[in-house]
Amino acid sequence: MVIAIDGPAGAGKSSVARAVAAELGFTYLDSGAMYRCVALAAVEAGVDLDDGATLGPLAGGLEIELDGRRALLGGRDVTPQIRGRDVTAAASRVSVHPEVREAMVARQRQLVAAGNYVAEGRDIGTVVSPEAPLKVFLTASDEERAHRRAAETGDDFESVLDAQRRRDARDTAREHGALRAAEDAVELDTSSMSLEEVTGRVVAMARQRGLT
Repeated sequence: MVIAIDGPAGAGKSSVARAVAAELGFTYLDSGAMYRCVALAAVEAGVDLDDGATLGPLAGGLEIELDGRRALLGGRDVTPQIRGRDVTAAASRVSVHPEVREAMVARQRQLVAAGNYVAEGRDIGTVVSPEAPLKVFLTASDEERAHRRAAETGDDFESVLDAQRRRDARDTAREHGALRAAEDAVELDTSSMSLEEVTGRVVAMARQRGLT
């Protein structure tokens, strides 16, 4: 069983999903980390990031393990590497390919079928687990999301905002796994909400629906 938490970058998905999982005793799944691992593997192998036909088999053959805090690629802890600026940019490019998404979606479905998960990403509720009993779509204003990311990375606000808008455009326009709220998702604008407030709302909904 999975609680799906989707939304754009900077909306608070990772923090909220991790906190909700801890509160409910579920396992936290960061689907974005899986695409980052594919991107890192592609960069290290010198694969063209625009070559979906090559990236698909590469993604399907990777050994990726996530434990909520660390990302292991082939048994190697790559957590710091996949959060770097270059891999972040590369992940945005590799994730548009249907061959890559097919491989990662299959892996994610295998995981959530084996336990209770709070999974966060951009297409959990629409593609990975459309039957999820609770789907939440987090959002926030462009400016608030950029401020959060700039505070996290130390980068200039304007450059973060520009990169964010370009990424949003790619994520919403792509043909496979486009960023959008599922029809039955509960949408929460986190612009003026604390992590504790958002977490409390999601946990309350899960309990109201008898998921714990």
